[in-house]
Amino acid sequence: MDRDRSAEVNASHAEITARLRGAGCVFAEDEATLLIESAGDAPRLEALVTRRIAGEPLEHLVGWAEFDGLRIGVAPGVFVPRQRSVWLVASAAEAVLTREIDRATILDLCCGSGALGAALATRLTRAGVAVEVWAADIDAASVACARANLADFDATVLEGDLFAPLPAVLRGRIDVLLCNTPYVPTAMIARMPPEARDHEPRRALDGGPDGLDVLRRVAASAPTWLAPAGLLLVEESRTQADSAATLLAGHGLTARIATSANHDATAVLGRRDDGAG
Repeated sequence: MDRDRSAEVNASHAEITARLRGAGCVFAEDEATLLIESAGDAPRLEALVTRRIAGEPLEHLVGWAEFDGLRIGVAPGVFVPRQRSVWLVASAAEAVLTREIDRATILDLCCGSGALGAALATRLTRAGVAVEVWAADIDAASVACARANLADFDATVLEGDLFAPLPAVLRGRIDVLLCNTPYVPTAMIARMPPEARDHEPRRALDGGPDGLDVLRRVAASAPTWLAPAGLLLVEESRTQADSAATLLAGHGLTARIATSANHDATAVLGRRDDGAG
C-alpha cells in the first residue's frame, strides 16, 4: 500500500471508530477494521457503517462470526453464535474425550448457523475422534448457513421442528446432543439489545414465560434419541439452571450444572445412564 493510500485508510479508520464509539459500540476500533476490510470501496463502506450505527449486528454485515477459533458464516436473520457458548462446546468435547471412544455421533439441534456442531466436530477430529454430524433447525435461512458451515464434515442438516425431521435410524445412537434452545423469558425480550431483538429470529430467542418451554419439549424426547451414556447439553442462565436440571432429571437423565466464570456461561448436562431407549 502506498503512503497516500495508507494515510487515507488510517484517517478513515479513525473517523469510523469515532462514529461507532459514539453509537455505543464497545469494540469500535476492532469493528472499524472489520468493516473496512469487508467493504471493498467507499460507498459500500459508508453503507455498512450506517447500518451498523442503526443497530444491525456486525456479524450480519461482514458475513461471519468468530467462534471457538473458527470463522462461521452468518446471514441476515440468522442467530449470531455467542462467545459464551464456547463453554458448551468445551464441556461436550471434554465429556467425549473422557469416554475414550474413537467415534461420536453429534446432533446440533436448534442449530442456527451450525456453530456449535462445527466447533465440537473440529475439536474432536483434531483429537483423533471420528465424527458423524447431524443438525436441524426450523428456520430455512439458518439451515442454509449450517449446511455451508458443516460441509467439511459431510454433515446432514435438516429443516424442521426439533426432532421431527430426523430419521428413525438415529434413535438411540446420538452420543452428544448439543441444543442451544431459546431461553430468554418472553417478558425479557423487550430488554434485549436491539441488534438481537430486532435482527435475529424471535423464535431463536423467546423461550416462553419462564424461558424453558422449548427445553421441556427437547427433554421429553431426548432420552429416546441418546445412545447409552449419551449426553444432552444445553445453555441456560444461572437463574434457570436448577429448574433446567430438575426438568432433565424428571425425564430420566442424570443431570448436573457446569459453570465457567471465564465465559460467563452456565451449561446443564443430562446423561442417559439408565440404558432405556
